[in-house]
Amino acid sequence: MDIRQVTDDYAVSGQIATDDIQAIKDAGYRSIICNRPDDEQPGQPSAADIATAAEAADLVFRHIPFVSGQMTEDDVQKMVEALDEIPGPVFAYCRSGARSTNIYMAAKQAKG
Repeated sequence: MDIRQVTDDYAVSGQIATDDIQAIKDAGYRSIICNRPDDEQPGQPSAADIATAAEAADLVFRHIPFVSGQMTEDDVQKMVEALDEIPGPVFAYCRSGARSTNIYMAAKQAKG
């Protein structure tokens, strides 16, 4: 897992596994956002599996999936809402981390 800080309260990485949840919690994150659709790549853990592990570790989980390069205004609005509702710092992931960075930047721009 390669965690990259975007801001003091938001970091991204590529795909995580359920075994990474404790390390994410130990690093101080309080919420996890998945921006990756299930079954995008064979063998990736489902969002439900990650959500179960996150919730067992007392972390908040949100699933805001979208296909890379196809982010919509609705996706951005869901991200805005999630960032307003969930406790930070927030850890987000997708295939590489780029999608999670892009939607974060779009959500911040949408909020003004």
